Amino acid sequence: MTLEPVVPSLEEEENPELLDFQHRFWWTLPLTGIVFVLAMFGHRWQWMDMAVQSWVEFALATPIVVWAGWPFFTRGAQSIVNRSPNMWTLIGLGTGAAYVYSVVATITPGVFPESFVSMGRVAVYFEAAAVIISLTLLGQMLELKARSQTSAAIKSLLGLAPKTARRIKPDGTEEDIELTHVHLGDLLRVRPGEKVPVDGVVTEGSSSVDESMLTGEPLPVTKRVGDKVIGATINTSGALVMKSEKVGSDTVLSHIVQMVAQAQRSRAPMQRMADVVAGYFVVAVVSIAILTLLGWGLFGPVPSWVYGLINAVAVLIIACPCALGLATPMSIMVATGKGATRGVLFRDAAAIENLRKVDTLIIDKTGTLTEGRPTFEKAIPGDGFDADEILRLAASLDQGSEHPLAAAIVAAARERKLVLDKPENFESGSGIGVQGQVGGRRLVLGNTALMQQISVSVDALKSQAEALRAEGASVMHLAIDGKLAGLLAVSDPIKASTMEALTALKASGLRIVMATGDGITTAKAVGAKLGIEEVHGEVKPQDKLTLVEQLQKEGRIVAMAGDGINDAPALAKANVGIAMGTGTDVAMNSAQVTLVKGDLRGISIALALSNATVGNMKQNLMFAFLYNALGIPVAAGLLYPFTGWLLSPMIAALAMSFSSASVIGNALRLRGKAL
Repeated sequence: MTLEPVVPSLEEEENPELLDFQHRFWWTLPLTGIVFVLAMFGHRWQWMDMAVQSWVEFALATPIVVWAGWPFFTRGAQSIVNRSPNMWTLIGLGTGAAYVYSVVATITPGVFPESFVSMGRVAVYFEAAAVIISLTLLGQMLELKARSQTSAAIKSLLGLAPKTARRIKPDGTEEDIELTHVHLGDLLRVRPGEKVPVDGVVTEGSSSVDESMLTGEPLPVTKRVGDKVIGATINTSGALVMKSEKVGSDTVLSHIVQMVAQAQRSRAPMQRMADVVAGYFVVAVVSIAILTLLGWGLFGPVPSWVYGLINAVAVLIIACPCALGLATPMSIMVATGKGATRGVLFRDAAAIENLRKVDTLIIDKTGTLTEGRPTFEKAIPGDGFDADEILRLAASLDQGSEHPLAAAIVAAARERKLVLDKPENFESGSGIGVQGQVGGRRLVLGNTALMQQISVSVDALKSQAEALRAEGASVMHLAIDGKLAGLLAVSDPIKASTMEALTALKASGLRIVMATGDGITTAKAVGAKLGIEEVHGEVKPQDKLTLVEQLQKEGRIVAMAGDGINDAPALAKANVGIAMGTGTDVAMNSAQVTLVKGDLRGISIALALSNATVGNMKQNLMFAFLYNALGIPVAAGLLYPFTGWLLSPMIAALAMSFSSASVIGNALRLRGKAL
């Protein structure tokens, strides 16, 4: 096959391979029609001597076979040289055999026995070779047009991006610039009704933004100062000023396009099986064609070898495994495109195929079940400290952390206009807290497990901590120079969509497990609100990984949903990792599925799409195998002794093209599938 761009572009011209095939098809179609009419009706109408007619058919068929069919013979030869037999092997052998036999019969008819002579000439089959070439060209044109539809989802995503942005200059004046000229840190004005040009953060104004084209969520989202905005979404009401943070290939839209393109190029495990089967299948078909030739030649009625040749060609043509080769890639390409329009991104075809097998779902709490935008509740100081000092020190340390809980503490300190110091020797990544030096003192901020690691007793504030956790708040302890200094409580509201999502997931038969670094009391309080019975609290990243491995050892097929750096090991280990698009890049890079909106309802959409896609692939494979199982015996002439039926190679070519078109049409049905 000819090379195709890794990622389709809006500017790209029509597929050059399609243009080439169209050129070859339309220029030779009249010749094919004439050859067909001569072969079918020439002996009846007696326009010319039959031996002369053979030469006329030879002259007309040669441009069709040699020029129009040249790409097929080239690919057939390459398949033999590379020892990778495929559909082109069979088409090359079938049409080549019919054409070469007919050429020899026309030029040197004397080398054939008398039994080969029919109606005053040695029988020729130029029309079979010509019609097969034309039908194959037609089938390829239909296939290429259909394949171009599978990239329509990517092109529609590309079309979402605005062409220009309105930049605010340092002197306050404004100018319209091309999107490619936007740089990091530029201030951009987004007026009502305009598209957000790139990813960034709102610095001025508030508005409702329609994010449905990327997330599938129909309701506009209110954006205020400090909120993130995504390029290509639509500002529906107020005016905004934003600061660009991601441009070019780093934007969310670009990442989505890249992931969809990568998934469309990947091969499903089912496809790898089909490819292996197709390789052996071609060898088996060639063997059957040889046996058909010999069987008819040795034991068939006169002219037996002519019957043998034509039936062997019919076997080679009808058995082309093109439908087998298209069965799963077409379904995958359509499914990944449809998923992207609903805010579900699959990394590869294996993720689509494996997701439907999942029976256990482990879910992180913060940013996955909850909003991931926690708010600071209170600071409770220990002996010798006051609340503001506890908050100030914790916020100073947390300036180096990416965790949402840390962001809430820092935001609260700044609202109170507390003066923050710069942390030194900052350490994170444990998943249970952070450490560092602030103002010459050693600070450790984290959960109970971290306090136990550094041998700091939390008994002095244990009752207050438990009371806060019982209300669903996340509690962090602050130790200064090895002594408990106080605790801080942060609450993170549960997402409005979480309960609906969990209800749907439970209804689908999934076992739901929550694993969080929060205290066990907080975890159980949140679990009780959501109806999750299996809850694990105070877990480190290693513990999440161990939990995944433990469930897998029990024979479970595990999916892990999370959004943070601490979730990355478990996301990578799970049979299917599901990352929130609102989370960290590390999490998304470790996962096989990304939910752009960060909405757990996307898992239900992904599951439905996985089931529909695998069902569609199975239908395609079943049709391809059934078609060949029925077609090959008929082409070989097994029905002839009972019915007198023989299958013309031309009808075989038409059936072969129809089988490919049927598989493509069935795959395209996924585009209309309700999820």
